[in-house]
Amino acid sequence: MDRSPSGGSDDSHAVPAVYPGRPGPVLFTLDVDGERFAIGHAEHGGTTYDWLSGPNKGYGFASSGTPNRSVEEHQESIRVFLAMIDPKTGYIEDD
Repeated sequence: MDRSPSGGSDDSHAVPAVYPGRPGPVLFTLDVDGERFAIGHAEHGGTTYDWLSGPNKGYGFASSGTPNRSVEEHQESIRVFLAMIDPKTGYIEDD
């Protein structure tokens, strides 16, 4: 991680999805399982995760939880997202 978020933790859970709208400024970057993500404030609250090392530019997800969560909570959110990715397309698999 390049910079720690400040503040405490909250109890919000991330629900991976393609985030709509523009993400806010990057607060810090985080490497998880060989993948790099930029973490920022979402436009209407919450957190954005931009998948910087992914095969599809601008792809990522958002969470309703605050960016001020622990690094471990961010890592878990990212791992849940990555587990849903189709390795052939680099996008969340269709059911």
